[in-house]
Amino acid sequence: MKKTFCRTALVPSLIMAASAAAQQTGQPESGKAPAKKLDEIVVTGNPLKSSEVVVPVSTLSSDDLVLKRGSTLGETLDGMAGVANAAFGPNAGRPVIRGLDGDRIRVLNNSGASFDASNVSFDHNAAIDPLAIERVEVLRGPAALLYGGGAIGGVVNVIDNRIPKEPIRGVGGTFEARAGGSERERGVSALMEAGNEAFALHADGFHRTTDDYRVPSAAGLGDRIVNSASRSKGGALGASLTFKSGHVGVSRSEYRTLYGTVAEPDVKIDMKQSRTTLEAEVGELPGVAQSVSLRWGRTDYEHVELEGAVIGTRFTNTGDDLRLEVRHPKLGPLSGVVGVQAESFKFAALGEEAFVPATRSRSTAAFAYEEAELGRWKLTFGGRAEKSRVNSDGTAGSGIARFGAAANKTFDLFSASGALLYRVDADIGLTASIAHSQRGPAFYELFADGPHLATAAYELGDAGLQREKSNAFDAGIQWKWGAQRKSSARLGVFVNRFDNYIALRRSGVDRDAEGNLGVSDCGDGTSVESGCAAGILPEYRYEGVKARLSGFEAELKIRLLDQPATLDWELKADLTRAQDLTHGEPLPRIAPLRVNQALILSHGPWSLRGDVDYAARQSRVPANDLGGATPGYTMVHAAVSYSARLPAGRLLLFAKLNNLGNRLAYNASSIDTVRLLAPLPARGIKVGAQLSF
Repeated sequence: MKKTFCRTALVPSLIMAASAAAQQTGQPESGKAPAKKLDEIVVTGNPLKSSEVVVPVSTLSSDDLVLKRGSTLGETLDGMAGVANAAFGPNAGRPVIRGLDGDRIRVLNNSGASFDASNVSFDHNAAIDPLAIERVEVLRGPAALLYGGGAIGGVVNVIDNRIPKEPIRGVGGTFEARAGGSERERGVSALMEAGNEAFALHADGFHRTTDDYRVPSAAGLGDRIVNSASRSKGGALGASLTFKSGHVGVSRSEYRTLYGTVAEPDVKIDMKQSRTTLEAEVGELPGVAQSVSLRWGRTDYEHVELEGAVIGTRFTNTGDDLRLEVRHPKLGPLSGVVGVQAESFKFAALGEEAFVPATRSRSTAAFAYEEAELGRWKLTFGGRAEKSRVNSDGTAGSGIARFGAAANKTFDLFSASGALLYRVDADIGLTASIAHSQRGPAFYELFADGPHLATAAYELGDAGLQREKSNAFDAGIQWKWGAQRKSSARLGVFVNRFDNYIALRRSGVDRDAEGNLGVSDCGDGTSVESGCAAGILPEYRYEGVKARLSGFEAELKIRLLDQPATLDWELKADLTRAQDLTHGEPLPRIAPLRVNQALILSHGPWSLRGDVDYAARQSRVPANDLGGATPGYTMVHAAVSYSARLPAGRLLLFAKLNNLGNRLAYNASSIDTVRLLAPLPARGIKVGAQLSF
């Protein structure tokens, strides 16, 4: 497939991929299984790149992504079926999938690891800016295990074209600008690509600035949340040699951001990340391998926590990841991929608020993925064997006495999954999958020992923690109907049971900043939970518990009107129930029942969308949740866009109106110490334009 810039007009690769997938859809032959496919190509969900996947997958791209972009990856994906946002104010937010977050979610960049410190603390944002994203794939369920035992909850794959994979002819690009919203965003991004069908170049850059964001006055926090402003910038250069059966390329990216943390009015995080990536893929090979792909990346990450102009703590994370995949020739009905993966990173936190010793984490893994077409049935299965090693430098790496002696931990891990698709007819498919997964404890779960002021807790790891193990079941039905199959529906249910879910729980004792046991109050009659000037903090320990997470996801789209304008009604709903079975209480930070309804009216170049978001009251919280139950809410949003074909490209103009009723609302997926400090934004309007040429 070539990316062609005819008369310098950009034809986005995403649209081309979708068109190619549509053209492959055929009519069923008499007496044979239907040839129609139920899903578009999703590489993350299927390494064989076939045009359907068995497991639940959601994608966000093209105009939908332009309208949905937020300040963080979590905000951008929030509201997708089964996906919530673990927000720490507007500047830090990681996705939560089916109630699982942190190291149970793999955030990938072009299917490769991107190391940062977002898994260590909720106030650390992922080093990915949505302005630089071309497409996002969210994979839920057992097939995510192909990318690591740590992907028990799912995979979020952020995709750009910084290493061009297809031939490019000509010169083209995209420019986008946006402004407004409750945070007064001013953002621009630009992308340029050029090629001669053999050699391709890519360059992109972005800049975003926001002010302290505004909340409804009923919050009692003033009109704007103090210390919630941000500034981000970054860019990348990439080049590749493309040929008929593959490509070889390299890219270098830089990311920088400075943002305030809403929990501490005088603390800002100054973050930077550099990443170098090499990638090669060769196909149409003779012999034992049909194709071979190799990917290597190196990440250098650092952020400092500034208290005024003084550096309080410095976090660094330097890592390498390597992935090799080999697609073997067909063996009877079986097509498959085998591969190896290796990751290594060194994490350090230096300063007065360091709560984790310097550590080195390494993992090596071998994996296999196979699929077979058996008439109306499609079978997929895979396995992954992994060895994980975590070494702590202890006191020697930081000079902090409480970190103790150096320590080493090794875990042998195995995960396996299988899934079935049954095509009832050309438009209806039934799916079911099972998986067993194992995750080794992360370095902070093993060795944390110190005050974590951002979460107002003294965190204590447990070097004796064992592997986290889970067994998951997933089932679903999806179907399409109507003229040109414009109406569709998907319903899925899941249950995931953990034998050793690693939870961070209140222990009932208190410590000072040096780790000494404290008292039950601050000495002046004030409870520890309300904060102490003397630095006494409640202790939270990582411990293994039995847990169960279950729920459902539903998506429905009905074409109500087809001519002369189109009118669609969309509905999305999800619910996760998460229970700590050991202590008989709910797990924390779980989104409640959520329902979104939307009407989309399109006529010619115009599109008008109205959304109603409903979130139920979340009263299922642990007994020690400081924020208590999170009230429910209903919010109304609207968006209008105008798309025009130009002689040399395409222009998209848009306006978004969020929270039209100026409703005060809170995010149940935020940690309890910041939930009430950072309500959801007030009414705001954001406008923007995207020009492709």
